[in-house]
Order: sequence, then C-alpha cells, then structure tokens
Amino acid sequence: MELDALKQNAETLTAELNWLAELIDVSMKLYWNEECAYKSITEVLPPDLYDNDSPYAGILKHYQISFSERVILLLALAPHIQPKILDIFLIKNAAYDKGFTEFGGLKGQNFGGFLPTGETAVFLLAPNDLEKRFIISAFFSDDHKFKKFNILSLESSPSNEPFLSGALTISAEYLSYFTKGTSHQPDFSTSFPAKRITTEAIWEDLVIEKTTLTEVMEIKDWIVYGPTLLNDWGLHKKIKPGYRSLFYGPPGTGKTMTVSLLGKSTGLDVYRIDLSMVVSKFIGETEKNLSNIFDQAEHKNWILFFDEADALFGKRTQTSSSNDRYANQEVSYLLQRIEDFPGVVILATNLKANLDEAFSRRFQSMINFPIPSPPQRKKLWEKAFTEKFALAEDVNLDEIAQKYELAGGAIINVLRYVSLIAIKRGDNTITKKDLLHSIRKEFGKEGKIV
Repeated sequence: MELDALKQNAETLTAELNWLAELIDVSMKLYWNEECAYKSITEVLPPDLYDNDSPYAGILKHYQISFSERVILLLALAPHIQPKILDIFLIKNAAYDKGFTEFGGLKGQNFGGFLPTGETAVFLLAPNDLEKRFIISAFFSDDHKFKKFNILSLESSPSNEPFLSGALTISAEYLSYFTKGTSHQPDFSTSFPAKRITTEAIWEDLVIEKTTLTEVMEIKDWIVYGPTLLNDWGLHKKIKPGYRSLFYGPPGTGKTMTVSLLGKSTGLDVYRIDLSMVVSKFIGETEKNLSNIFDQAEHKNWILFFDEADALFGKRTQTSSSNDRYANQEVSYLLQRIEDFPGVVILATNLKANLDEAFSRRFQSMINFPIPSPPQRKKLWEKAFTEKFALAEDVNLDEIAQKYELAGGAIINVLRYVSLIAIKRGDNTITKKDLLHSIRKEFGKEGKIV
C-alpha cells in the first residue's frame, strides 16, 4: 500500500473503531438501563464511506456489508489494531466472581486482552431478542459472504459447547489487506501444505516444443481474457469459471518452470502443493487437508500446482476393501473440488497413463512435455554455459546434444557438477572429460549406462 493509501486506511479504520467504541458504550448503557441518548444502537450512525477510497471502504462497498455485518467485522478486527476498546468486556460479575456470560469472549495464551466470540456480537446486536439472535447466528453459516469469501469466521467450539462460543476470527488475508494493503501470502505449514514458487526466468529462457508452447499460451489467454468471455460475453451460464490443465512428460522437461512463468507473466501467485503432507493414512484427513488448501485459494488469484499428481490422483481401484473405498472417496472429493474451483489448477505427472481416466474429462487441456530434441538440447547447453564459463577446445556441444538424451533439469544438474569441478581446480574452464564424467553421473541416477 502506498503511503497516502496507508494513511487514508488508518484514518478510516480509526473512525470506524471510534464508532464501534461508541456502539459498545451505548449497548452497555441500554443493557443496564442507564441514562442514554439513544434507544437502540442502530441510531448510532456509522461513518459515511460513500466518497472514501480506502481499501477498507472498498471492501465494504464491494460486498455490500450491512450495519450488523459491519459491527461483526470491526469486532473481529479490533483485537489486532485497537484491542483496548474491548477491555470493557473484561469486567467481572461480582455476584459470581466471573465474567458476564452474555459478553462471551475468550482469553488468549499470550494476548492479555478480550478476544470476542459469536456471543459478543449477539450481545451488541441482539441482547434480548431471540429472533435477532437467530438471524445473527446465520451470519456464520457456510453460505454467508463472511465464510464464502473467507473474510472472517467463527472458530469451531469444543464438542458439546454452544456454537456462538467460538472465537470471532478475521482471516489472515483480510487482516493483511486492511493493515498493509496487500494480499496475504500464507506460509507453508501442516494446515497449509503448499509453497509459493517463483522464477527469475523469462519466456525466452523456456526451451520446449512450439506445439507445447502454443497450448501453454492458451492457458495464459484464459487467465487474461476469461473474465471478458464469462462476464462481458455472457457465457457464465454455459461455461464454468476456472481452468484445469494436465502437464505430462519426463522429469526436468520444463513443467514447473512453465507454471511459474504463467504466474509471473499474469501477476498470479503460484502455489505448489506438497502431496506428501496432503495424503494421510487416516480416514478423512486427506479430504480435510485438501479442503484447507481449496478454501484458502477459493477467491484469490492463485494458480494451484499439483506436482507428481499421480501420487494422489492415480487410478481408482476396485472397492474390494474399506481402504479402497476411502481411497476412491478421496479421488472423487478431489475431482469435485477441482471442478468447482474458479481459478487455475495445473496437475503435473511423469506418466499420463498413471492418472485416473475420470480426470481427463475435466481438463481443458492436456499438454505433453517431451524430452527435448537434439537442437533443443543444444540450445539448453548454450543457455547453461554463460560468459562466466570457458569451454575447452575439445568440447563439441553439437555432438553432446546429439549423443546424450537429457532433459533441461538434468542438464542443469550436469552444469552444477562441472562448475564445482572447475572451481575446485581453480579455473573456469569446462573440459570434455568433466562433461562426460558429469553426464555419466546423471545417467547413473536413473540406472542408465553411458
């Protein structure tokens, strides 16, 4: 966020939180039948944001946030940016030497202030009205804009405890947007087993078949022009949002680099899913892990990249056991989430034949990344050896490219080997002996003999 926008957002949120503080004061006076200038908190008018261009105001306008929703949003924000305005809820009920039940609230492990719950929101908006309480409770359902667009949520309560006793929690994405003006980029963790990947390369660095590149550019066209097709051309009723593609081919042929370049060239973040942390032997855990990823990605401009996808999306088995049924259930769940995902999903596999045929019907494209041809291999060798290197007179890149079938990733591995040999020797010259030794080493990893 630029400094002017940051200042504007801070001023807007200051006014909003002052309004919340006044609402809390009025609510307390009305609840305890104290003298008050208002008969209802709805009479306490919120700041006028009609001509306000701050990020916060933009969200309120975009989602058409109502009076009650605005109060709940500010309650969720307050502990992060002005926690002291909630301290009034820490007063004790002298009769029972405990907090007031109707205020709700939780205590954090390190945070010394008041953490609002669903009960806190109900106290402010419907303290003695059961019908309104039910209406407010519906704000925390799965189909409400709060959950649907990952704005805020009511955390799950322990078993058998009241629904509204859960913590009122603003999402990391919107907290980041309101305080920094930037989208939140989640860190890799057990609850979000995906890592953001980037590249310093440009399209000219990518060496793949022309037909492959043409198909890749169709994905880029969808990212750029898809919204126009769906919205301006009115095809949203006939075409589902989102794009699903399968990249298949041997390791090191440019699949990951291509996905990274798609993200870089269109301004989208790319998240590679760590399937080793997604797949679980425990029943229901795999679906839960996948749900965490898709829920966070649902309304963001992300590309989800499932590398080595056959580990999870492999062929379904005959249901001869309960384990088979659960494995098939995981695949079916994933098929549905991928099909419903409004963004771009790219799956990569070394062997196309390993994937369940049911997936192919759901892909907009299936793109082959073959082992590069000899001319492409020569180009990869030339790009590998920059001006920092000196090639010995006996090194013939045409001969090496023709004779040794290596993918781009393997050529980079060879580059690493020969560079270390040269550095250790104390120069920057790459000899034919160094190259052949390193090529044999690379082939040996796959059990091949040169």
